Amino acid sequence: MADRPMSRKSKKNNSLTYINRMRSLMLIVYTAIVVTAIMLVSYITAEKTNRVFVQKVNSLTSSLSMQMKLNLEEYIDRMETIATLAFAEELAYTYDATDPDNDEYESINIEKTVTDKLYSLCIMDNFVDYGIVYGNGRTVGKISNGTSTLFGDGLYEELSSMIAGTKSDSIWFTGYGGNYKRIYYVKRVHEHAVLFISFYADELNEVFDNPETLADMSIYLVNQDYNILYAKSGEEVGESLPEDLLSRIENRDAASFMDNEYLVSVNKCNDWYVVCSIPTPLIMGEIRDMKKSIYLIALVAALLAMLACDYLTRQLVKPVRDMVADLDEKAMRDRLTGIFNKLTFEELATNSLANSLKSEKRVLLILDIDDFKQVNDTLGHAGGDRLLEHMGASLRKVFSDDDYLGRIGGDEFAVLMHSVAEYQGNISEYVEEKCSSLMEEFARNDIVRDEKCHVSISIGIAESPKHGKDFDTLYHNGDKALYKAKNSGKNQYCFYDASMEGSETK
Repeated sequence: MADRPMSRKSKKNNSLTYINRMRSLMLIVYTAIVVTAIMLVSYITAEKTNRVFVQKVNSLTSSLSMQMKLNLEEYIDRMETIATLAFAEELAYTYDATDPDNDEYESINIEKTVTDKLYSLCIMDNFVDYGIVYGNGRTVGKISNGTSTLFGDGLYEELSSMIAGTKSDSIWFTGYGGNYKRIYYVKRVHEHAVLFISFYADELNEVFDNPETLADMSIYLVNQDYNILYAKSGEEVGESLPEDLLSRIENRDAASFMDNEYLVSVNKCNDWYVVCSIPTPLIMGEIRDMKKSIYLIALVAALLAMLACDYLTRQLVKPVRDMVADLDEKAMRDRLTGIFNKLTFEELATNSLANSLKSEKRVLLILDIDDFKQVNDTLGHAGGDRLLEHMGASLRKVFSDDDYLGRIGGDEFAVLMHSVAEYQGNISEYVEEKCSSLMEEFARNDIVRDEKCHVSISIGIAESPKHGKDFDTLYHNGDKALYKAKNSGKNQYCFYDASMEGSETK
């Protein structure tokens, strides 16, 4: 036989491979575009969120620092106002304990009156000290033992010298003698007297109360030497401001900025500085968590997009697959009879015989409709087509689904019987039984029974491997047997044997 073109199975596989390749390409391109878009949007969103978050925290910190400054100024103003209330008592600023002309009895009464007034004011804001100190060492009001011990006999001289070093008649200070637990206020009363108040630095807790959103923020109040006068933690009081913060705020009166280590804000209040700081990693930890959430959502969205794409491409490709499969099936089948066409049957039979084991038996039947031309001449081609359709139906009814059925010529058919491989009895008897059944089924047709047509079928039989191992040989020998059946009177079947060699084919 002539060389066969590429098998239909190979063509089908090539077509499906191409469809699968195009589907994979669509999936890859779509996925790449969608994933890239999602990740780009996620990245932009994360970075935008990062910038907005940092700006808001920076702004919030700056606002908080400014609010702390305003709170401190308000607190200081309130303390000064309370201190000034002492002068509501005229004797508080007119009496001079250093005057040598003072009457001792009268002085005692005056000092008692002033002391009572100062004590009434002292209890308003938990003052530790609230009194007037005179040049001769006498005091009125409340002067604590701690203050007396700290300053000793030179209380007036120390306080006066502090005021003398300023352009004002009053001064705030702390850290005297290394003691930063109290904050002091001194105001000149007259030439020989000063008003002196103090309170514990812990009282500033109500001033420097940061919100829960910035609970990790450190708040400091430092003097001009950057010694800590107050710390929210209370542990660093009296120490120098940490160097990593000092280097960022030194010589700045008002600033707010952020770097890789700290978010810092500073505002000057009188001669002191309010410093707020929070480690950048603490802030960025929230950002990192937020970014993780954004990227996790993006990953889930990308996976969903990939699954959606996979589903959509499957839905798009499915009709094409079905169409290819349908076209391939139609290309393999004879349009009139519904069984394999010549090319498909030969390919399938060739592959089946080539892949069979030596012990496996196959039987090839070559069938021909006797006197088929009479049908066309008598009933026309429409009648001939009906008879061919009946022949295809008869073959499908008689033979197993495992057997290959094919139309290999105009009125010539072939069957490759695989079912004989599982038959336990005499194979010849089994084949004869199938041939007889086919003839009986074929004879039931009205056209076959028409006396004008006189049609029947003749069958040539060749067995593999006894009569040939390949399709070409088996077909040749089956054709010899068919010739013998026709020359022996038609409407019969005939097995091939060696004696047929040299005989002419039909």
